Amino acid sequence: MWKIPLFDLNFGEEEKQAVIKLIDSKWISMGEKTFEFEKKFSELTGIKHCFAVTNCTAALHMALVVMDIKEGDEVIVPSLTFAATVNCVKYVNATPVFADIKSYEDLTIDPEDIEKKIKPNTKALIVMHYGGFACDMDKLEEICRKYNLCLIEDAAHSPFSTYKEKKIGNFGDVSAFSFFSNKNITTAEGGMVCTNNDEKAKRLKLIRSHGMTTMSYERFKGHATKYDIEEIGYNYRIDDLRSAIGLVQLSKLKLDVEKRIKLVKRYNENLKGIDKIIIPFFGKENSSSNYIYSIVLSEKANIQRDELREKLAENGIQTSVHYPAVHEFTCYKSKTKLPKTEYVSENEITLPLYFSMTEENVDFVCDNLKEIIR
Repeated sequence: MWKIPLFDLNFGEEEKQAVIKLIDSKWISMGEKTFEFEKKFSELTGIKHCFAVTNCTAALHMALVVMDIKEGDEVIVPSLTFAATVNCVKYVNATPVFADIKSYEDLTIDPEDIEKKIKPNTKALIVMHYGGFACDMDKLEEICRKYNLCLIEDAAHSPFSTYKEKKIGNFGDVSAFSFFSNKNITTAEGGMVCTNNDEKAKRLKLIRSHGMTTMSYERFKGHATKYDIEEIGYNYRIDDLRSAIGLVQLSKLKLDVEKRIKLVKRYNENLKGIDKIIIPFFGKENSSSNYIYSIVLSEKANIQRDELREKLAENGIQTSVHYPAVHEFTCYKSKTKLPKTEYVSENEITLPLYFSMTEENVDFVCDNLKEIIR
């Protein structure tokens, strides 16, 4: 048992009651609760069309499908991300092209490196808002306009994050959110695919459920008796059980983000000025969902990342790594060199951060960390 786990669920009696009530309703597949969940998510983010799906990977796949990305096309992607950001490109038989991060202090994709890698068959750009901290959307939108590229936001880390007062998810042609178990809000598994484009929304809604023109819930309610298949779709529906949990979680999101901001400020105060540690996104926590708290060991550190993690574990502190570089995985191994990404991938440590964590817990983590690196 960890003294300080990496993450802890922000679940309570409300989630239990929501599920019980839903079961008593006798309809647990996608229906009214899902529609309510989508509407609430749209209201909170300001994104016009939001469709709940099985997971963020499905959302990213759907985004590429409706943007008509196909075999022969290239899509520029980050490597410092979870593999799903890149895997979805292969789902449509396109080719991922990896770009480096901006710096050790800013772990988002580098617009300058992106522009160097654009070729005639480059058709899209997927950006991932690392840890809930926004990419440089002004420059990225400018690049997409200049080269006529689709822009897809991997916003898996970013519910309630903003860029210049505008909610993340409103910048791309399509955006994708995650509700995996360790995210700011969770439905165990789940995601949301979003767009402000009416035509793209029609296709997203269609392909989420086999390309069917009416859904099972509509036929169950007697609103329809038959359906057509307008294009090949997928079974990416979420169910009302998870949507019921999602609605409760959405009601907690504002407080969750506020608490995380407070904890991140405590971390920063404890760790600032230590030359063996780099703190990415220092001082930018007010605009972020603060999904994770990352540090990067500097070249002055006298300990290897894995040894430091082991010593923290011995003291009851759970940590993680976000992320192994995707371009170095066996299935993507290439001659691509991304020096900043590679350094961070080998030296980043994710420290505990969750709603029920206390400032005393943060102090305990930092005291142990500082003692070890001395």
